[in-house]
Amino acid sequence: MDRKTVQLRVAGQTYKVVTSADSGELQRLAKTVDAKVAELTKGKGATPQAILLAAIALAHDLEEERGRRESLERRTRDLLRRVLMRIDDAIEDAPA
Repeated sequence: MDRKTVQLRVAGQTYKVVTSADSGELQRLAKTVDAKVAELTKGKGATPQAILLAAIALAHDLEEERGRRESLERRTRDLLRRVLMRIDDAIEDAPA
């Protein structure tokens, strides 16, 4: 794996990260974090506490999305199970 140094800018600070990850993806993620910090601080200085709060808010958003996805997966499985049962019933009831 090629490791490279990528500069990321979050909350007015530049961070150098040594990584094998795609630099474009890291830049996109850093912009997401930066936007969340800006949203929470409303133009005030970004303290380490504000960056931590942004990280917690993003983690909360991620957990909510996971919960919604899991709920959708459950509903989809239940719906497919019911459809398959109806198909099985229809096949069993069909004349030979």
